[in-house]
Amino acid sequence: MKTANPRAWIFVTPVLLLVAFNAIIPLMTVVNYSVQETFGNNLFFWHGVGWFQELLTSDRFHAALGRQLFFTFTILIIEVPLGVAIALAMPRSGRWVPVCLVLMALPLLIPWNVVGAMWNIFTLPRIGLMGYGLNWLGIDYDMTQSPVAAWVTLIIMDVWHWTSLVVLLAYAGLISIPNAFYQAAKIDGASKWSVFRYIQLPKMKQVLTIAILLRFMDSFMIYTEPFVLTGGGPGNSTTLLSIDLVKIALGQFDLGRAAAMSLIYFVITLLVSWLFYTLMTKDDVE
Repeated sequence: MKTANPRAWIFVTPVLLLVAFNAIIPLMTVVNYSVQETFGNNLFFWHGVGWFQELLTSDRFHAALGRQLFFTFTILIIEVPLGVAIALAMPRSGRWVPVCLVLMALPLLIPWNVVGAMWNIFTLPRIGLMGYGLNWLGIDYDMTQSPVAAWVTLIIMDVWHWTSLVVLLAYAGLISIPNAFYQAAKIDGASKWSVFRYIQLPKMKQVLTIAILLRFMDSFMIYTEPFVLTGGGPGNSTTLLSIDLVKIALGQFDLGRAAAMSLIYFVITLLVSWLFYTLMTKDDVE
């Protein structure tokens, strides 16, 4: 029978306090706000689940959630195959390997607000190189007025910034494959597609699972880049869930509604992440 060691609490207690300070206390604060109506002079009144009922039946919330889901699944559909294709095209040995790795890592080193500001200036129709160039070619492009142009710019910006993450993870999976696998495939006369299908893709599966989960969670909570780029406009066409949440919390100072929205946001992120992970690891469990 094992005996409890009281000295273990000396090492565990700081961790528990850190977790409580960083996670539990802020979460309980949000839960507290979500069931109250807030007025000035720190006046709070019990509101029950009223905020949750209003949000779940709100057209504004449904529209923002729809835009958020559309953005997330669009960039995943583009970035994951593109990242894998670039990783397959990169050299596995030689002097160009570090050059390629540095080039791929560069976009990830740029702060989010800088990326948003950079693409905002780059795409402005009168002074931006891309915006002015497209209009000069006869393409009617103005992301400040056209929702379609704003969405295209937003997606291209995210693909430019974050595809590198998928590339680096996929490349790490590729270089872990022993050369003996390729030699055996060559002896068997396997085609490039067969090598990819039966050797490279299974070996990349775990890193791709991580890449997809990371990109899903990050894109679902993204705020700074789209806000700096479009401010949620034109109109509300690019107002994602995260931007709408900040507008409610800081713009309207509606803390109860914002807190309830944060909890719904958190639950959706958690459930979809769990669904992604379950589906992608289903074969491994079986």
